[in-house]
Amino acid sequence: MTTTLPILGQTPVLPAGPQMLDDAARATVHGTPFGLYVHVPFCATRCGYCDFNTYTSDELGPGANRSEYAATAIAELELAARVLGPEPPEISTVFVGGGTPTLLPAADLVAVLARARELFPVAADVEVTTEANPESVTPESLDVLRAGGFTRISLGMQSAAPHVLAVLDRRHTPGRAAEAAREARGAGFEHVNLDLIYGAPGETDADWDLSLQAVLDAPVDHVSAYALIVEQGTKLARRVARGELPMPDDDVLADRYEQADRVLRGAGLEWYEVSNWATDRAARCRHNELYWANAHWWGIGPGAHSHVGGLRWWNVKHPAAYAGRLAAGEHPAAGAERLTPEDVALETVMLGLRLRDGLPLSALSDVGRARAEHAVARGLLEPAAHAAGRAVLTDRGRLLADALVRDLTD
Repeated sequence: MTTTLPILGQTPVLPAGPQMLDDAARATVHGTPFGLYVHVPFCATRCGYCDFNTYTSDELGPGANRSEYAATAIAELELAARVLGPEPPEISTVFVGGGTPTLLPAADLVAVLARARELFPVAADVEVTTEANPESVTPESLDVLRAGGFTRISLGMQSAAPHVLAVLDRRHTPGRAAEAAREARGAGFEHVNLDLIYGAPGETDADWDLSLQAVLDAPVDHVSAYALIVEQGTKLARRVARGELPMPDDDVLADRYEQADRVLRGAGLEWYEVSNWATDRAARCRHNELYWANAHWWGIGPGAHSHVGGLRWWNVKHPAAYAGRLAAGEHPAAGAERLTPEDVALETVMLGLRLRDGLPLSALSDVGRARAEHAVARGLLEPAAHAAGRAVLTDRGRLLADALVRDLTD
């Protein structure tokens, strides 16, 4: 079980200052990948399926509006450098997510990255990603981002079918995502990803095939495809509850996944995580691999999570509260916990099993290893890999990955 750390007033004790990360915790971040995540909480509109910590208003209070946000994020970057000093870890990846980061001027995103380079050593081959909605970038803004050090872009395409985009409350036209991908390549981005969502109400087999073909017609080297999840509290959940839209069908979702895997692999994109395909190892998202390996990262922004040296904390969610904390010289964390060895072992299995290389059987408990043998018999784990001491998902196992994780970790 995690151990919740003490709270003084509304501000967690940890990690409010350098003294709260002991030397042992700091030592763990050297020699292993370390990343920065920067959360930009602004969206032009809220998509009906989205439950992320995002806000549509441009004005959310002093320090929390778009025009001031880069300076606010930089204030937390400076706090991170103080906490992790005097010898901060080398940054291997930076990921700017949201929300829609590219609602901010490209120059603002570049300014945040430039300040990170001033505060931290940065790997020569650092991967720097920004998420973007297709309608929120232009050739000019992409040029500024690429010149400013961004190497990778992840565009939210979701679907190429107009009526599916409408159900999801997406604003871009069907062809805009592929066009933005071409513009990103033209600006010199080394890696371009398109995100897809499958299983939306009203989506047909032909719609999904159209989306996959549109991806393959774009100059991408990475594709992410996720089953639609109806999250509680969202507009989509309310529409489903009222009977306006049906719940996604599990059998349809499985068919869509198998179709995506067949088409993408046929075009030379191989899966390396259950929901992610890449043309080669260089095209994989190294920042996400850092998460899946339970490595170390500092999350900048309202609601962002961090993990350093076995300590995990999360920031206050509202941008105005976040900005107010930093303006007052306080840490913006809302809560924190210390991971136990049991927590780390559990998360290693939960994350590692979803990867193409799987994980060593030694990472499982005695009960988990016994269940893994049964999973081989059921066709969910590769027999040859199991004989060699690893738990590796079969194609069928990928369809049932979440259930299998629960089975092996209970």
